[in-house]
Amino acid sequence: MQTIVWDVDDVLNSLMHEWFTQAWLKEHPRCAIEYEELTGNPPHLALGAAREEYLASLDAFRKTESGIHLPPNVELLGWFARNGCKFRHIALTSRPLESAPDTAWWVMHHFGAWIRCFCVVPSRADRGAPIYDLGKGDFLRWLGKGDVMVDDAEENLKQAAELGMKTIAWPQPWNGSRLDTASTLLELMKGAGE
Repeated sequence: MQTIVWDVDDVLNSLMHEWFTQAWLKEHPRCAIEYEELTGNPPHLALGAAREEYLASLDAFRKTESGIHLPPNVELLGWFARNGCKFRHIALTSRPLESAPDTAWWVMHHFGAWIRCFCVVPSRADRGAPIYDLGKGDFLRWLGKGDVMVDDAEENLKQAAELGMKTIAWPQPWNGSRLDTASTLLELMKGAGE
């Protein structure tokens, strides 16, 4: 049975979209760009903001009720209901450690019937916490498991491919995927050996 490693934010949920529409646009009512124009991740350059301002806004949103209780990707829930039992699943997220407990709860609440492992690589150094991995590639190398990686970040996919994993880019404005969700899920089934 193959193992699929899933990114959480912007794959299993739509964190960036929700943050952009619920937080950034309210904080910056003169912002003249659309979500589809966020072609970089992090998107601070497209937003005309400092990276620190973007991160502070995103981190603040993660602590809100809306940020903690993001709706799951409905199409993925349907895919898991039909196909989830055919594979093993790992959630691998990169975010600040302080928000990881809420995300672990969220993954288990929405996808826990299939995803039994939740892993986090801190996106920024947290005081007093040891640094085990510099990125998802380091973590996957240590873990030694995983056949397919689904992520929205091209760098994470590149690192997984270097480890011999098949990779699926989840469609977002900041990556090279030109597929819609349905086509991506078809590619996933092909990539996972079905």
